[in-house]
Amino acid sequence: MNTFLNSFKVTLKNGSSLTRLLYLNIGIFIIVKLIAVTLLLFNIDTDTWMSYIEMPASWKTLLYRPWSIITYMFLHFNLFHLFFNMLCLYWFGKLFLNFFSQKQLVGLYILGGMGGALLYLLAYNSFPYFASIVNSSYLLGASASIMAIIVALATTSPNYTIRLMLIGDIHMKYFAGITVLISVLSVTGSNAGGEFAHLGGALVGFLYAYFMKKGTDLTSPINRIIDWFINLQKYRAEIRITKSFQPKTTKTDAEYNQTRAQQEKEIDSILDKIKQSGYDSLTASEKQRLFDRSQSL
Repeated sequence: MNTFLNSFKVTLKNGSSLTRLLYLNIGIFIIVKLIAVTLLLFNIDTDTWMSYIEMPASWKTLLYRPWSIITYMFLHFNLFHLFFNMLCLYWFGKLFLNFFSQKQLVGLYILGGMGGALLYLLAYNSFPYFASIVNSSYLLGASASIMAIIVALATTSPNYTIRLMLIGDIHMKYFAGITVLISVLSVTGSNAGGEFAHLGGALVGFLYAYFMKKGTDLTSPINRIIDWFINLQKYRAEIRITKSFQPKTTKTDAEYNQTRAQQEKEIDSILDKIKQSGYDSLTASEKQRLFDRSQSL
């Protein structure tokens, strides 16, 4: 069990952005389900607390829960919902990385989710058809983010061919067009909110690819914010290491610097090995050394 947890931690820490997005969605699903099961055992309604992390259709509710415009895109209703979305995220995320960077994948995931949430909010507060349910409607799921990735791919490389089960080969432009058309035709159906979110994500994906061709990366502001948080965490980790470091023996500055440089060189070598051959190619001692290093951060 400890070996599995150690491998999981190392994979999460050193895996790709796509891997981290998948793990984050799956992890949140498990945590939410465990909380829901616990509450139900005590006859406590789960809808009330879930509404605090889902995206509300009401402007007034959103003002009191602004974080929900981010949290909703990592939530899933049931196992099938999670499985289908993660399958699509994996497939199209891998394709996306053939054209763009890992940072841009994360940035577009978040930006697409926000675009989907905003169109959903606008639609439910604009069309009389939704007037009676606007105060009780909520949105969750990664579909808008995935739609942004799909449409960005179709706009960047419209003739890129993918192979679908039971359908065969199809160009990305046709696949994206059919997917968008289905959402347009379903905006008055049982999943109307989800369909509007799909369209919002699709619009963001198109705008992202369009402006990228002109040299402007719409995900840059999102990635700058993410980098700021990451750098803040690294800075705090460095402070903790500096405060807690107590050498067992007295060393000169030159000896200490030489030892530290050698340790960093060994870690870099292990990370390079992971990039080239994968985590499973590491020896037991290399895995342990990498884990010990991650625990010290």
